[in-house]
Amino acid sequence: MSLCARPSRRPALLALLLALPGCGNVEDPPGRVLDRPPAAPTLELPGAPAPIVEEDKRAGEDLEPGRGAKIGSIAMRTWIYVAPDDRSTKLGYLRAGAVVDRAETSAGTRRCEGGWYRIAPRGYVCVGKGATLSLDHQVIQAALRGPDRDATLPYAYVMSRSRAPHLYFRLPTEKDQRRVEGPTVREHVRLAIPPKVPLDAVPAFLAEGRDLPKPYGAVEPLRYSVHAGRAKQESAFGLVTAFEWTDRKFGLTTELDLIPLDRTKPAKISSLHGAVVDNPGGLPAIVTSHGAAKLVPDADGRMHEKGVVPWRSGVVLTGNTKGGERGLWETTEGFWLPAATMLIATPREDPIGHARAGKKWIDVSIKKQLLVAYEGTQPVFATLVSTGRGGMSDPEKTTATVRGVFYVHAKHVSGTMDGEEGSDSFDLRDVPYIQYFHEGYALHGAYWHDEFGKPRSHGCVNLAPADAKWLFDWTDPPVPPEWHGAVNLEGGTLVWTHAG
Repeated sequence: MSLCARPSRRPALLALLLALPGCGNVEDPPGRVLDRPPAAPTLELPGAPAPIVEEDKRAGEDLEPGRGAKIGSIAMRTWIYVAPDDRSTKLGYLRAGAVVDRAETSAGTRRCEGGWYRIAPRGYVCVGKGATLSLDHQVIQAALRGPDRDATLPYAYVMSRSRAPHLYFRLPTEKDQRRVEGPTVREHVRLAIPPKVPLDAVPAFLAEGRDLPKPYGAVEPLRYSVHAGRAKQESAFGLVTAFEWTDRKFGLTTELDLIPLDRTKPAKISSLHGAVVDNPGGLPAIVTSHGAAKLVPDADGRMHEKGVVPWRSGVVLTGNTKGGERGLWETTEGFWLPAATMLIATPREDPIGHARAGKKWIDVSIKKQLLVAYEGTQPVFATLVSTGRGGMSDPEKTTATVRGVFYVHAKHVSGTMDGEEGSDSFDLRDVPYIQYFHEGYALHGAYWHDEFGKPRSHGCVNLAPADAKWLFDWTDPPVPPEWHGAVNLEGGTLVWTHAG
């Protein structure tokens, strides 16, 4: 299945029950809208309500999070439900290693022997295969830390070399490494240049000689004495930590596999970041010419060159021009740029009136390869994107991006996609900041290319990592800090994809 390829045709009933993988296979395909939260029943009581006694008040408090009790996720996806019932609507999920506040008292055991617990800021989690009340559980101890939601990317990323890394499940001795990777492994280590990633101390869990556990729901390959086979030939990994062991750098992946980093190469992290508008009336624009000259007027109003603006820089325009819209534009930094050197986010309105209502919405022009985020009629952000290679052809038959008016229905801090991008075919782990807006089509970050501004994807809208994060944080509704994803979203931000 190719990344962001068109979704398969399925019978209507099956389509209702399954999320269609328009952007490739995603573990337990998210974004399904199977049912809605039940309406709260109206209860009319005759006369005045009974007074709340102190014991009843304490019981109510015990059912709310925030008093120090915690719950941990031990599955790749621990689902959060709107009610203490696994047949109620899914609100989102926690990832392995996540620890969140919970209520002290169970809300019941309906189809959940371990009990349902309300968590912060909302929803219920079942204690069992997916979650535990014991923070000493081996998965929580081994997972170390979750994604860094404040960073440009949630993890450090690497990609496999021509000989993919082995997946170790404990710290391998030098003897282990020679047996698994061959007698010349130390020569390889001496000559190889591993990716530059931040290094930590050896995790205590591994230093104690313990085996890495597999979270419930993770892919479980064959297991040998110290490793679980080799990764796919072309794979990409998100790392939760990296460290030195036996004079060699190792990385711990989000699925709790230990990989030698000299068998990997750096991911292609783009430095592109779009234009963010902080002042009312400003227009975001992206410089699309190499060597665009900064023009500064002298006392007589004559323009002089004062350096250049780097290619693909984001700038904010005041709206003042010389020579009309095709002439020079003034930036908020005081210099002027020719219109021909930029893609300017010309204000427009969406087809169904979100702009006039003052709501947030996203405009994606396939022709311009330009995404603009609006609050009402005010553009607040603009950046270059890569939409589907199929251009304006039929998305059902090609790799074109679907066109129309949609809403963000699921958001994921990261997720795994199988697919191919050009000549590179990768098992893409932890694709960052995914926002599904129609079936399997999504806005998401791309760490495997830096060709934003021209069609590149198999249907999704690719963004540079910094832009994907900005948009993820800006769209409605937000994903709570400890959650890894939110699904079945009500009130998701509008996305309009069109020829442009």
